[in-house]
Amino acid sequence: MTFGQVLLVAVLAVPALGAVAVAAIPRDRAARLVGTAAAALTLLAAVPLVFGGRGWVAWSADGPAVRPWHQLDLQWVPGLELRFHLGVDGISWPLVVLTALLTLLCCAYTMWRVPGGGSGRALVALLLVVEVGILGTFLALDLVLFFLFFEVVLLPMYAIIAGWGGTDRRRAARKFALYTLFGSVLLLVGVYVVVAAAGTADVVALTGGAGMSRGTQLAAFTLLALAFAVKSPLWPLHSWLPDAHTQAPTVGSVVLAGVLLKMGTYGLIRVAVGVAPEGARWAAPALGVLAVAAILVGSLVCLAQSDVKRLIAYSSVGHMGFVLLGVATLTTTGIQAALIGNVAHGVITGLLFFLAGAVKDRTGTGALAELSGLRETAPRLAGLLAFAAIASLGLPGLAGFWGEAFAVIAAVQVGGPLWTTLGVLAAVGGALTAAYFLRLLRQVTHNRPSPAVGQVGPGLAGAELTAWVPLVLLALAIGLAPALVLGVAEAPVDALIGVVLP
Repeated sequence: MTFGQVLLVAVLAVPALGAVAVAAIPRDRAARLVGTAAAALTLLAAVPLVFGGRGWVAWSADGPAVRPWHQLDLQWVPGLELRFHLGVDGISWPLVVLTALLTLLCCAYTMWRVPGGGSGRALVALLLVVEVGILGTFLALDLVLFFLFFEVVLLPMYAIIAGWGGTDRRRAARKFALYTLFGSVLLLVGVYVVVAAAGTADVVALTGGAGMSRGTQLAAFTLLALAFAVKSPLWPLHSWLPDAHTQAPTVGSVVLAGVLLKMGTYGLIRVAVGVAPEGARWAAPALGVLAVAAILVGSLVCLAQSDVKRLIAYSSVGHMGFVLLGVATLTTTGIQAALIGNVAHGVITGLLFFLAGAVKDRTGTGALAELSGLRETAPRLAGLLAFAAIASLGLPGLAGFWGEAFAVIAAVQVGGPLWTTLGVLAAVGGALTAAYFLRLLRQVTHNRPSPAVGQVGPGLAGAELTAWVPLVLLALAIGLAPALVLGVAEAPVDALIGVVLP
């Protein structure tokens, strides 16, 4: 095995073995420490995947659209011609690193605070299992393997919400499970349609359509796009998200918003668009309309929200709308906007949920009406909340700007009355995003301290800073140097667009 193949195996094996070890260790704190170490080793294995075997010179219009930097292709079920095929390229690598980083920060956070409802050992083990499922989804280059990893996430995420969530956690967890199962059924049928028509489940061979008829591609794209729209989530299939975010514990919300939603948008790009390009071209206008509807509806609902976590949850609907608008344009600029929007949303919204959890832990409430004057009692916490909110509203120079701006530009570049209108409406949605985040900051940080905020001290725990500072630095780094994401994705995106728009 090459070094790259060893790293691919390690990225999945280390958190899986870590989850087993955490479950086997009887002492709670020692188990959490082992889980955090396993998450750290996973991140150390994920980062070097960017080096070696990148083959920039080998890219050409005649080559395959998916040409991984590293790949591992082994026989899995020979009788069914299924293979254990893993690979990583510039489209998946940023999401792999983001997943590993956020999981590490969440595991480290549990060393300081474990939410009520269960043992910290069980929570860390479940976080590591969720990490395996998400990383496997980003690395799988076999459709059946992709589906299996996609499903691994369901039960442990349900358990995290139902076990450590808020007062209405069981209803939110059931809603999450039911919506996700609905999407899973559609995904399974879509995978079956593709594999039965093409005779292979290999994503590398399937990208570009693999000679499937137009009717088959239309049916496959419809099924796959609906499945991924549930996970993204795309309006109007989004109603599970606010409840799940609001009721989930802080670390659950961070993983849910930071990387779990990206399974849907990544699947839409890699599988739905790549495998059924004719279906993508046919459905692009409808997808664009729904994406802009998500932006506007999410923003308007945020303006009326009275709970901090629920507001941040609905903001994810709008931000994912920008990502899906970029995908719908089927242009290089649009796909790049979707990719950097994915990463930026994971970094910034993960930070926002960490901060919202800190505010709720200190004050005992997340109701906006009961929060005011935070800058008077906890200026450092208020400053970090202001930074995250401004980054999320798309201030130039911070990570949130590039995805939203490029998505609007891509829609206008496509041209025509429909796409120009969609670009203008998306820009209006961006202005509404600024409005609801500024409303949040005015309510929470300004005016005289409310009784709940008056009891908050100015200090920040070292564990909190350890979890938050990397996200602050990443939001700055990606905002100032977007090539950190766009540079590695340029070649694979060009190749993908080359087969989608021949």
